[in-house]
Amino acid sequence: MQTRLLDEVRQTSEGKVAEEILRKCVHCGFCNATCPTYQLLGDENDGPRGRIYLIKQLMEGKQVGEKTLQHLDRCLLCRNCETTCPSGVEYGKLLDIGRHLAEEQIGRSGNDKTLRKRLRKYLPKSGLFGFGLSLGRAFKPLLPDKLASKVTQARPAGQWPAPRHERKMLVLDGCVQPSLSPDINAATARVLDKLGISLIRAQGAGCCGAVSQHLGAPDEALAYIKRNIDAWWPHLTTTGVEAVVSTASGCGTMIKDYKYYLRDDPEYFIKAERISYLAKDIAEIIARENYQKLATAKGARIAWHPPCSLQHGLKIKGVVENILQDCGFVLIPVTDEHLCCGSAGTYSMLQPEISQQLRSNKLANLMEHSPEYIVTANIGCQTHLEETSPVPVKHWIHVLDQEI
Repeated sequence: MQTRLLDEVRQTSEGKVAEEILRKCVHCGFCNATCPTYQLLGDENDGPRGRIYLIKQLMEGKQVGEKTLQHLDRCLLCRNCETTCPSGVEYGKLLDIGRHLAEEQIGRSGNDKTLRKRLRKYLPKSGLFGFGLSLGRAFKPLLPDKLASKVTQARPAGQWPAPRHERKMLVLDGCVQPSLSPDINAATARVLDKLGISLIRAQGAGCCGAVSQHLGAPDEALAYIKRNIDAWWPHLTTTGVEAVVSTASGCGTMIKDYKYYLRDDPEYFIKAERISYLAKDIAEIIARENYQKLATAKGARIAWHPPCSLQHGLKIKGVVENILQDCGFVLIPVTDEHLCCGSAGTYSMLQPEISQQLRSNKLANLMEHSPEYIVTANIGCQTHLEETSPVPVKHWIHVLDQEI
């Protein structure tokens, strides 16, 4: 794609990245074939190719308005288009840059701006979020139905094995997961303990930075990223930690990109590059161990929902499926498993109508062959689906732990 970006845009770090990405696009439109919002809305501007043109126009100084920002906001950032693209267009990075620039030039309405600011201030802070969730659980009978449906039941974490193995790995605690489902990381620690690996937490680490990054606050995201690096670095240099493990694929995708976000920071880039290299989804860890010892005599019939961040962000496909099948579980076929469930971080709160339509379609496909339960690999997908799912929705590692 030929570009004529404004000088003041092209000379910035973001402008250089955007121009390189734009030039890779060949207008083929293959991306629209797998874009959830294009399939749902049928508007060229609600598909990747149309949004790429909108971002290009924005960076070339063409007149844009609220409609441009609306089309960019409707993107789920599922990155399905990246999997489909034959030219290697890094659409996710381009959308982040374009949406931030559009916010600055066009501005947001008061209500939209306020909601986004509240989400940024509330979700990444695990203590504040946990306190709010506890209040919600206490007063759930008094809440409106729509709000009450988002208040999950408390899940006890269970035992976390004390470190006793020579092999050690760090785990990302995250921001909302410790309150919504603390059993996920605890179950991960128990499974890895059986495989001869101790899972440890680093004091001071927390939100991966994705919430702020995707809500138009890149400087705030960098603060979270650097905080995690500072918390993890002593463990990487003194205790021989093998990996930084994520049990939420959305967070894992963000950590893999730490080296990208800190590309212009001479103080942190080398550390970020090392952490991005060591960042592993829990599926990647278990797949290379002798996990067959976790096999159950009789596994349940389950429907597997691979999060977009797992299959399109981390490019991990077939790994969880193989582990579960090798351990005795029966995976039923799911139509259109490549499509998004509509959770997409804060998307379900910012674009509720589209999100709910996508969830309804996803659950219909997941339930087609009557599974005993649904398993996934991201806390956002799990929480979103279980709001209306007729069967339990669990993290796949928790299922493995329960079936041992």
